[in-house]
Amino acid sequence: MHEELKIKPGMKVGVIGLGVTGRAMVRYCLGLGAELFVSDNRSAEQLVADEAELLENSRLQWEAGGHTLEFLQQADMVVASPGIPQDHNVILGLTRLGIPVVGELAVAAPSLSMKVVAVTGTNGKTTVTALIGEILAQAGINVFVGGNIGTPLVQYLHEGGNAEVMVLELSSFQLLMAGTFAPQVAVLLNITPDHIDRHGSLEEYAAAKMRVFANQKAADTAIINGDDPLCVQLADKITSNCLKFGTSGDQKQYAAQIKGNEIWLSGAENKECYDLAGTVLANKIGAQNAAAAILAVKILGLTHDQIMAGLRSFTPAPHRLQQVTEHRGVLYVDDSKATNTGAAIAALEQLSGKAVLIAGGREKGEDYSMLKAAIRDKAKDVVLIGEAAEKMKTSFNGAVPLHMATTMADAVRKATQLAKAGDTVLLSPACASFDMFNSYGHRGQVFSEEVLRLVAEQSAEKMPDGGENDAN
Repeated sequence: MHEELKIKPGMKVGVIGLGVTGRAMVRYCLGLGAELFVSDNRSAEQLVADEAELLENSRLQWEAGGHTLEFLQQADMVVASPGIPQDHNVILGLTRLGIPVVGELAVAAPSLSMKVVAVTGTNGKTTVTALIGEILAQAGINVFVGGNIGTPLVQYLHEGGNAEVMVLELSSFQLLMAGTFAPQVAVLLNITPDHIDRHGSLEEYAAAKMRVFANQKAADTAIINGDDPLCVQLADKITSNCLKFGTSGDQKQYAAQIKGNEIWLSGAENKECYDLAGTVLANKIGAQNAAAAILAVKILGLTHDQIMAGLRSFTPAPHRLQQVTEHRGVLYVDDSKATNTGAAIAALEQLSGKAVLIAGGREKGEDYSMLKAAIRDKAKDVVLIGEAAEKMKTSFNGAVPLHMATTMADAVRKATQLAKAGDTVLLSPACASFDMFNSYGHRGQVFSEEVLRLVAEQSAEKMPDGGENDAN
């Protein structure tokens, strides 16, 4: 960040959006002595009702009902929520006036004196961020895990957090406004189409992801997926020390080579093996995630024993290939976090048997035909819900039988009727959730509730002779 953008007493700072991060940003800037100009979409009445305590601060002015250039141009610098598109009229207007528009990372950068590990990618970044944090914590290191998940970074700084290492999950939107933020270790897991509605093209989306490496120095470390064609294609743009992980290269090419459930590190004096057997990571995707995390913490100086302790203790977050229950030989799996085609493909590829896939929701401009081959290979039926159902029906036509559902309860019931012993009913929507649900977490919760309700109904059914009705 340029010195003139560092927040100082008396500086005028605009904040667009008073969400969780926006509120934290206001408190952080006020704590540094800045004068605030806050703009929010809510009505004045609603804003006052929701944020009365914050708005009473004498160094804060605000507007409600939308964002205006007239109000925000009073600021020396404006901090925008990641949800505000780069082509928003106010953002473009501020830029034309020469007023810097930045994000949370750019504001926080001057205060990050500790080691920083940044993790991005289309799929798996939450899991890898949490895994790195778990390994470090198990090793007794004071670590903060945040960014696009959990506590906002500026809230942690405002509250006096003194972590030795920060592990940050970063979205493409955050990276677009990251300023000169430069992590010592940056991880790019994969690049598959996502958020094309916001970025306009896969090329622009990939460019946003690559910004995680933009300000690294030669002594810093970049970690990329050597099995991902687009990551490899863009690797020559990286100027820091670049390490690859994956299955397709030999140990001379890859710093971490995946062999089944084993991760082999090259470059060490004695080649090290990390055996994932007995951990939740002992699967194809888990091994990819583990390889990236192992490289990141190895760079930070952790030993083999410390890393293995973290791998063994790790538990993934909910709604990521989470088993809900097994009933009559059918496994029910909640993968609601799969909000794009790449994630849904990865979920299908991990299944040992056939799936009845529940997919659909609010689309994000993706080409759903990318899913067709995986569906043909791994699914026996697909149940479609939400706004994207008709588009998906056209894209998947001819792969497997397709069924339309109006609600999650309807989808679960139809999927259960279609599934046989040995099958998996898999919720992996490949879409956002906001057409029918508050979040992917809410969607996964409703799925789980409907599954358990249906299982309870079936378990209560009696055979004519009074015995339990169990088809198996």
